[in-house]
Amino acid sequence: MALPPRILATPAAEALMADLAAVHGPLMFHQSGGCCDGSAPMCYAAGEFRVGTQDVLLGHVGGDIPVWIGAAQFEYWRHTQVTIDVVKGRGAGFSLEGPEGFRFIVRSRVFTDAEAAALEAAGDLPRGA
Repeated sequence: MALPPRILATPAAEALMADLAAVHGPLMFHQSGGCCDGSAPMCYAAGEFRVGTQDVLLGHVGGDIPVWIGAAQFEYWRHTQVTIDVVKGRGAGFSLEGPEGFRFIVRSRVFTDAEAAALEAAGDLPRGA
C-alpha cells in the first residue's frame, strides 16, 4: 500500500499560494495549535517562522511549500489527513493571506485503519532543527 499523504491542499488554496509566492517569494506553513487563531494554518514567507525540534514536517503542498505542525498538536491530529483550503474572510493573525480578503482553513478526515497502520510502520516524520 502506498502511503497516503498527511497534508493536501485544494486547487483554490494552491492558486492563492501561487499568488502569495509571486509577491512574497517562497512560502511555508505552520499549523497553529490553538492560540490566537484557533487551529488555523498560518502562511509565512519561508524562514519567517522559525521551526525547531518540537515541530513536525507534515509534508509539502503547492509544489514545494513545507507544512509544519507543533509536536503536541501532531499527537492529536496524527490519525487525520489534513487539507488546507481557503475561504473568503479575514483571519485574525499574521498569515500572509489576511490582507487579500481570504483565510486559509483546514479540513480533515480520519485515516482508515490500513492507512494509519501503514503510516505508523513508516516511522517518525522529520522534525525541525
